[in-house]
Amino acid sequence: MDFNTVYKKRLAYINKGLDTLLMSRESHPAVLRAMEYSLLAEGKRLRPVLFLSAYELAYLYDHKQKEAVPESELDFILPMACAIEMIHNYSLIHDDLPAMDNDDYRRGKLTNHKVFGEAAAILAGDGLLNLAYEVMLENILDYPQSLSHYIKAMAVIAYSAGISGMIGGQSADMENQSEGNEEEVLNYIHTHKTEALITASLKAGVLAYREEPKILDAVTGYGKALGLAFQITDDILDLTGNFYQLGKATGQDEKMGKQTYPAEYGLEKSKILARKYIDKSVSYLEPFGVKADFLKSLSLSILDRKR
Repeated sequence: MDFNTVYKKRLAYINKGLDTLLMSRESHPAVLRAMEYSLLAEGKRLRPVLFLSAYELAYLYDHKQKEAVPESELDFILPMACAIEMIHNYSLIHDDLPAMDNDDYRRGKLTNHKVFGEAAAILAGDGLLNLAYEVMLENILDYPQSLSHYIKAMAVIAYSAGISGMIGGQSADMENQSEGNEEEVLNYIHTHKTEALITASLKAGVLAYREEPKILDAVTGYGKALGLAFQITDDILDLTGNFYQLGKATGQDEKMGKQTYPAEYGLEKSKILARKYIDKSVSYLEPFGVKADFLKSLSLSILDRKR
């Protein structure tokens, strides 16, 4: 199957998992509605796709296979993939709040707080973050034979989503909105706010299968380069895209005085940098040949993304 077909198939698989995990929970209807509104909205599901693909790479490498791993082999780690998406979505809900980025639209829909109010949006974000860890811990209990692998994978995810990763990056982003576009600050923000969870998704995918240093090193390098390329293209799209493409208002970064690659380096150099990081990401996977074809294609697709 070609890249787009495989991606769509994996997307449907993840979406079904998210729906099942959320709809099986009992809570106050108001918070569940707000959680469902954001979590089940149309999205790229990049991070869980990366997680499953890294697990698949480790599996294929171990079994000396070239073909894709059947979904039945992935079923027991699907909850962890979904948990990563829950963490990502909680961060989006909170980022959109008036106290943060104050955005009105996300994925072509009104942001969570515009529909349900700020208090409900905060609770929905909190709910998704807590549900993510609840889901992962439940999964460990279901597969105790994989305990050591799971704990290592969970630790990587928790670290990248916490104060040393995503939260630290968001804090730096908020603190430096009016302080000029210094390269050091820019790199800190984006390696922590965006790249950290992307890289963690890949590392956790490998660790959930087995700690294999060769693959772990490769996906770490791949993730760091991919994460930066993704953020650069995101910054570019904020300047060159439109609402119908992106599903959200454009030009917001410039209005808020945010640290972005185009503001620091200019649009054309930013495009060159994005290509450089994409090429770098692919180079880390060359030793794995066709086993890594999906991840290579995914990386190359970042340059052509419209949203």
